[in-house]
Amino acid sequence: MERKDEAEEAKSKVSVIETWLRKHRLLYVGATRHPFIHSIRDGSVDISSFKRWLEQDYIFVRAFVPFVATVLVKAWKESFDATDMDVILSGMASLNDEFAWFNKEASKWGVSLTNVVPQKANLDYCRFLESLMSSEVEYTVAITAFWAIETVYQDSFAHCLEDGSNTPEELRDTCQRWGNDGFGQYCRALQSIAEHHLEKASDDVRKRTEAAVLDVLEYEVAFWNMSQGDT
Repeated sequence: MERKDEAEEAKSKVSVIETWLRKHRLLYVGATRHPFIHSIRDGSVDISSFKRWLEQDYIFVRAFVPFVATVLVKAWKESFDATDMDVILSGMASLNDEFAWFNKEASKWGVSLTNVVPQKANLDYCRFLESLMSSEVEYTVAITAFWAIETVYQDSFAHCLEDGSNTPEELRDTCQRWGNDGFGQYCRALQSIAEHHLEKASDDVRKRTEAAVLDVLEYEVAFWNMSQGDT
């Protein structure tokens, strides 16, 4: 009976990340249900906004690669589970395909990726990524921020593929890239890793990790705003 009660308690226990998502629900919704995303979903998107997003996101991904590399190094040094590296490596492997996808989409839309000038929101976000690469930033903070970055895209673009959406056919490939079930499983694997480390983290590390997640959400909102032409 006691074991059953313990199992029920564990089942009903709200995780650290779930607690944060409930606490900061408005900001999370703002990042994953932004007007830019809604405009893709309902078919009203301004193609010039989409092209701006494409250009700026290409620059962001170039900064994202070294960030993910440092997360992998931190996992090697600090993780108590060797399988963490397998999950992170699978994400790194997909980034090569992502660059090929950006080049294909750029050609499709007549966008040049060679001389794109990064806008302020993008520069700020890239600087934030660089700050997370510091050896002083704990693995728990970095892996949770990594989860948040990937999950915002997964949740946002999956929304554009749901029943009832009017996403333009020419944008469905973009939505499939991050909104597919496989990427969703990958994000859940990252969340599981982050949760395991947060459970063992000190209160101080948890506070810094929560702050990093909030930063990610705010930078994502600013990135969507920039895509729509806000400066």
